[in-house]
Amino acid sequence: MLKNLIHGIHHVTAGVAGAQEDVDFFTSIVGQRLAKQTVLMDGPLPIYHLYYTNADAEIGSAMTTFPYGKAGIKAKRGSGQVKTTSYTVPTGSLPFWVNHFNQNNIEHGEIEERFGLNRLTFQHPCGLEFEFVEDDADTRKGYVTDEVSINEAVKGFHSVTMSVREVEEQDRFIREVLGYEFTGREGQYYQYELNGGGANKTLYVIHEPDLPQGSWGLGAGTIHHVAFAVDTDKELNEVRELVTGLGYTDMSEIKDRYYFHSSYVRSPGGILCEFTTSDIGFTIDEPFEELGQTLHLPPWKQNDREEILSQLEPVRNPQKPLVK
Repeated sequence: MLKNLIHGIHHVTAGVAGAQEDVDFFTSIVGQRLAKQTVLMDGPLPIYHLYYTNADAEIGSAMTTFPYGKAGIKAKRGSGQVKTTSYTVPTGSLPFWVNHFNQNNIEHGEIEERFGLNRLTFQHPCGLEFEFVEDDADTRKGYVTDEVSINEAVKGFHSVTMSVREVEEQDRFIREVLGYEFTGREGQYYQYELNGGGANKTLYVIHEPDLPQGSWGLGAGTIHHVAFAVDTDKELNEVRELVTGLGYTDMSEIKDRYYFHSSYVRSPGGILCEFTTSDIGFTIDEPFEELGQTLHLPPWKQNDREEILSQLEPVRNPQKPLVK
């Protein structure tokens, strides 16, 4: 069991369509900080990898995206994926967000309550589903923009909701492998909490037995994986040994993502789970105040910089560097 090794969600990664469309959505609509511009580190395709965070660029707040619009690669939404990615916002702020979304023509649902918390779903232009959850117990610092004040600002992840056709084996994986405890059910939703739960330590499973299987590969329109935070390579290796020992023998080798190290395993319901170190971080190649202002490449791609840049869609970050 990884209960004492995992500290909650590290990041969530999705495929989206246009790069500038994505930047505008997360920075201007959701009010996230564009904290890193880099590229996909696997394969030959020159694809951006963009990271959006709270004010402090904290682990547990990073939504990362691969814009596949220029490459024309689309993915199919369905079962076996993260269906909804949820953020926490201050209590009482959801009416502001309804108005904000209406003003910016963003599709959204109605304010509703589930598991005792008020929620509001909304959609990314490429169809990804997000949710705001009111929770004043979350003390992380939201990023403030001209339109989003500290009274409404997004603090970081609350949870993800995994869509499965069958619950039993996914439930077993979440409890016996990830170390989360089952703490309740409302209709087709199952709730799991790590070390008391709350912001960034909650998972949901939604039982959708008739929903066709979705894509597993990267492409626009789906969440590719959810990553769980561990401390260092030492803990990551312990995770690999424990997960493999429990019979999940498709656990990947450790991948160097430059800003962290990772290993992946496919859960029984189909959702790809990543385990990610927390001791390297985004300031390895640029100062904290200047995060996200320019494109950075890992050392092993520097020689191809001109070729990579020539094939990427130009993007403009509307945010200015932070004042020291």
